[in-house]
Amino acid sequence: MRSSLRRGAIAGAMLLPTLAPSLAAQGSPKVNRFGNPETLKPAPTAAAITPRDLQIRLYQFADDSMMGRQVGRAGNKKGTDFIAAELKRLGVVPGGVNGTYFQNLPFHLRKFTEHSRVTVDGNPMAWNTDIVAVPGLRAPRTVNDAEVVFGGTQGDTTLQIPAKDAVGKFVVLLSAAGPRGGQGQGFAVRQGFTQAPSRFADAAAIAVIDLDNLTPAQRAAINDPTVAQQNAPARAGGAAAAPVDSLALLKRELASLQPQPSFRLTRAGAAQLFKGQSVDALSPGAKGGVVNSALDYVELPTDFARNVIGIIPGSDPKLKSQFVAIGAHNDHVGMTTPVDKDSLKAFNDARNKLLLANRMKPLGPELTSKITVNMDSIRKRYPSPRLDSINNGADDDGSGSMGVLEIAEAIMAMPVKPKRSILLVWHTGEEAGLLGAAHFTRHPTVPIDSVVAQLNIDMIGRGRAEDLPGGSDDYVAVVGSLFDSKDLGETVARINTKQPKPLALDYKFDEPIDWSGYNNIYARSDHFRYAQQGVPIAFFFTGLHGDYHQRTDEPEHIDYPHYARITNYIRDITVDVANGPRPRLNGTKPAKPKVIVP
Repeated sequence: MRSSLRRGAIAGAMLLPTLAPSLAAQGSPKVNRFGNPETLKPAPTAAAITPRDLQIRLYQFADDSMMGRQVGRAGNKKGTDFIAAELKRLGVVPGGVNGTYFQNLPFHLRKFTEHSRVTVDGNPMAWNTDIVAVPGLRAPRTVNDAEVVFGGTQGDTTLQIPAKDAVGKFVVLLSAAGPRGGQGQGFAVRQGFTQAPSRFADAAAIAVIDLDNLTPAQRAAINDPTVAQQNAPARAGGAAAAPVDSLALLKRELASLQPQPSFRLTRAGAAQLFKGQSVDALSPGAKGGVVNSALDYVELPTDFARNVIGIIPGSDPKLKSQFVAIGAHNDHVGMTTPVDKDSLKAFNDARNKLLLANRMKPLGPELTSKITVNMDSIRKRYPSPRLDSINNGADDDGSGSMGVLEIAEAIMAMPVKPKRSILLVWHTGEEAGLLGAAHFTRHPTVPIDSVVAQLNIDMIGRGRAEDLPGGSDDYVAVVGSLFDSKDLGETVARINTKQPKPLALDYKFDEPIDWSGYNNIYARSDHFRYAQQGVPIAFFFTGLHGDYHQRTDEPEHIDYPHYARITNYIRDITVDVANGPRPRLNGTKPAKPKVIVP
């Protein structure tokens, strides 16, 4: 589920002090209070949709090895590889590009190759060791016979040379902020924004001395991208710029097309630039040698951002060219600051309990500051802090992704397939703004007007009374099912009455709601992109919870019996829509008024 608000982070290895612990009374040390183990080994799955099969799949898909599955990072490739391998095993027909299961989004990795060189007075510097070039969105201009000058301290203009003394020079700055981690392109221009005006914009290049506390692997990672970027035209951000003359505009445009090179240095590398002098002995304006560079810049397409698409062909010769789409999002929010996961879980549970008691109104700092956690019983079970930096996304949206896989396996086992074809799409980049769904609906691998409905699953693994008001073993929210097609909405309701034990369908999120974190649910998941194309949709969701977008959204906290009931229910809807009349659009009058809060 895409967050509509900027996520907060609990920094550092959080060890909260003294409210009763949420992990108390867990019984057997092998399982938690929900009856789930900490880990579960992979095992074969069967055609029936069962709690056990969902467990087996989700413990793999939301494992730490998937690195949080964030779009644009290696973890997203791992997650999509897992789904594609399962589709191949089940015999699902590839529905992606060029006979594959994949549809890549326009993300690229940018780097400088090993053929790149930087020399000072004709002597090569230790590439990716003492000097590292920072890749940006475009290839930088070359450095030709640029004299080295010590510019002073980064970020402090009172300790820097005048701008006029930097024109055409290779400016070296001493970092005042301390070492920064090598996260691959950490200093590249922020995607979608132009660089802020620089005091040294007319310098030949800028090099900052801040590599010494980084390991060799961290230094290499600066130029060995771990983060892919989207291609998008830059746009100015922040406050409106002051009027500028035409020459300044031209210079700005040229700089964006061929930007100034950016480097990072060790102290040893800086000394080489200044003919052996230590940087500690330099004053602003001190001169060094002459630098030349030949930077071999490459831009490579990546598998770090891709939709996974499969098709189960329909059995009716006429209707098989129509599709019932069922989808979830394969991405989550990646990795962040390490925390003690047990302390964080206890805090999140206490915070959500307080939120429920506050009728889902925002807590604010005054109430949040009153949350305390007793760690005694937690430390009896786990004497040492268990640090965790991975947002596993078990519920968001591992539950939806593995639910779609279970539905695919169940339908593949049917002796007679549904009349219409089933289009299975695991969208990427939902957390980054519904990117994968937007890409698929604009560049569909089947005609978009052949898609008769889209059923979206995003977070169906929880929904307990402790998670949200009205939560229960029967709870599931249905969003938007009546907005564009009364037929689809009625099918969703009718199929529920045929379940062994009907679920409690909650339609409240069709309307604006003032609960904390719940604003505009309708427009916050992938179905929204299909609705914009005129495709009838239904979105299934069991609500947010205390572990939403946290390191504690792990497989062991999922309600698997509840999860299995909802997955079976959505399977039955999928098959019914695939066999029945095409859901008609309502025309100009929705079955329910649709009010979207921006």
